[in-house]
Amino acid sequence: MKKFIESISNVWKIEELKNRILITLGLLLVYRFGAHVTLPGIDATQLNSLAGQTKSGIGSILDMFTGGAFSKASVFALGIMPYISASIVVQLMGIAIPYLQKLQNDGESGRKKINQITRWLTIVITLVQGPTYIYNLYRTLPSSAFLLGFNSFEFLFSSVIILVTGTIFAMWLGEKITDKGIGNGISLLIMVGILARFPQAFIQEFTTRVTNNNGGPMLLVIEIIIWLLVIVACVLLTMAIRKIPVQYARRTTSGDFEQDMMGGNRQWIPLKLNASGVMPIIFAQAIMFIPAAVAGLSKSDASQSVVGAFSNMFGFWYNLVFATLIVVFTFFYTAITVPTNKMSDDLKRSGGFIPGIRPGVETSDFLDKVMSLITFPGSLFLALIAVFPAIIVSLMDVQQSWAMFFGGTSLIIMVGVAIDTIQQINSYLLNKHYDGLMKSGKNRKAVA
Repeated sequence: MKKFIESISNVWKIEELKNRILITLGLLLVYRFGAHVTLPGIDATQLNSLAGQTKSGIGSILDMFTGGAFSKASVFALGIMPYISASIVVQLMGIAIPYLQKLQNDGESGRKKINQITRWLTIVITLVQGPTYIYNLYRTLPSSAFLLGFNSFEFLFSSVIILVTGTIFAMWLGEKITDKGIGNGISLLIMVGILARFPQAFIQEFTTRVTNNNGGPMLLVIEIIIWLLVIVACVLLTMAIRKIPVQYARRTTSGDFEQDMMGGNRQWIPLKLNASGVMPIIFAQAIMFIPAAVAGLSKSDASQSVVGAFSNMFGFWYNLVFATLIVVFTFFYTAITVPTNKMSDDLKRSGGFIPGIRPGVETSDFLDKVMSLITFPGSLFLALIAVFPAIIVSLMDVQQSWAMFFGGTSLIIMVGVAIDTIQQINSYLLNKHYDGLMKSGKNRKAVA
């Protein structure tokens, strides 16, 4: 513990790193403040019905990713999710549109153009989602909650403009955190929004177990232990890799050190067990909205049963379909994001080869086969973590708001963002000859 505290103190000894952390915390504070600013023209004291809509089901997911802004009718009610949707669309379009494929291969200039396209698409998506959100307010809140008049054009127009501006401002905050702060800004905004609901969820569970004597403190301790074990499992899933050995035919020698021509001394290719990250869950979650929306257009008994089944995110059929979609999308997203052909070509150009495998097509086929073999257990593990909140609710009667932190998109995002941020901080510490956060806090000796 002493060494860990010493490692934390080393962070503040690096001026640049300290400034980046302070900038990050300041911008995150601005985002959290904006999440509590209600849209002009709405009585903030009459939002109880909107808050009730987001206590369970799909509404709770939307409210979680916006850090409670959705249920507060905030200027950040749509959060950063339109930008995430735009990024996914642009990434998928890059598979089929040659122009986007060219931009992806143009380096920094192409990346800037893709970012600009993503920003404009974010505005378009927000212009669609904004009126939809206002329509939901009309259906949910009493007419007296609208200070400018119910269904007034002034309120509709101004609110849509403010929602679009709020999303653009949140996007700008995320980009500034990435450039001037520490970690991935967009991911940090999502993680902070998720964490904002953690204290309330834990207090509700504590009240239910201890105050109301529903299981007692011992059961609460067991829940916390299970939660920690799930976090460990998420960390293992995020960091697990399969090392493919590589040999280089040509080497350069400098002094007493022999260095590989490519990749320094690393003589293996790391293939991640979960190369797709959290994206399969996001894709599957988006698809799960469709059956209930389509069935809701009909008033038949069969349609209403479909609506009921796919609106209950803790139900059996919902999670069965959800898990299946995650497995399918894991293979799909891994196939489009892990370019085994390019990896093979780069390896061949650098004079490297996999022992026992011929360079070129055979190497590409081998890497593709290995990715398929490790993706299958990775997809099953990811699906299990995604549906684990429903399992814990069924087995231990946990509060739904607290169960959301036992798996699913929220936990994987938090673990992934935390690991990425710690790795960036470690890089600063190691560059200044300090051990990283996960090592002892002793100063390193500079290598001559």
